[in-house]
Amino acid sequence: MSLPDFADVLRSAVVARGLSLERIRSHLARRGSSVSLATLSYWQTGRSRPERRASLSAVTHLEEVLELEAGALSSLLAPALRGSRRVAGISAFWPEPSVIEDVVGGVDTRWDSRLTRISQHDRVAVAGRGERSYVSRQVLRAEEDGPDRWVVILHLDEHDRALPVIRPLHNCRLGRVVTRPEEGLLVAELLFRAPLRRGQTVITEHSLENAAPYPPATNYSRKFRRPVHEYVLEVTFDLPPRSVRRVEQDAEGERTAGVRLDEGGSVLGVALKFGPGCYGFEWTW
Repeated sequence: MSLPDFADVLRSAVVARGLSLERIRSHLARRGSSVSLATLSYWQTGRSRPERRASLSAVTHLEEVLELEAGALSSLLAPALRGSRRVAGISAFWPEPSVIEDVVGGVDTRWDSRLTRISQHDRVAVAGRGERSYVSRQVLRAEEDGPDRWVVILHLDEHDRALPVIRPLHNCRLGRVVTRPEEGLLVAELLFRAPLRRGQTVITEHSLENAAPYPPATNYSRKFRRPVHEYVLEVTFDLPPRSVRRVEQDAEGERTAGVRLDEGGSVLGVALKFGPGCYGFEWTW
């Protein structure tokens, strides 16, 4: 017999307690837990789940506010973490986690923890000294019946330039797209052709394309909140940079190493069983 869903139990408890979300938010605030109304709404509708340490702490206070037994809600979050060696919050490794979570709240992340990323291949094209495009291909496996989308998060270090255009290329179409140019953020849903069955895999491909004149390019990195079996990063240059180095960041710290361009003017990195963490290249002109 499967455990009840976190969102269903929370929603029923809110109705039974007879408190508005505003009252619940106030009760949590008095206990030292800051949770927005939007976040509470997303939790009870299943659009997102508590994942950050602060959010998980808030759930224990939420049990008190709703007069539930200890663990009535928090115990329901454990199934989403099964099958994963290590897990970081959805905003982990981003410079402004609260902003990321706010923007991500505008899309449906309910399936995030039910998809395993088997493989990720990013191909970055640098034209001159500018970022022309990125093409990403991922192989995903459903850990239970139902996943029907993958959420893409893009964050630009420079907030004063236009966001790239996202285009679905293979086995997916665009769902909701949330942009916040002033924060350099784009979040988009890639919808599969049909919901996946448990154990089923899907290959999706999408691109992010900038308009000319292309914005300056000095680095590219991929953030993984869950382990990936294989990550391949390829950066192609038509104008050779002066130097390139690989940068890896995980629980053990940051590691860097100089790399050379191959005969075709590209650098290639391969990481196996990597994450949570960040993997990428930085270069100078």
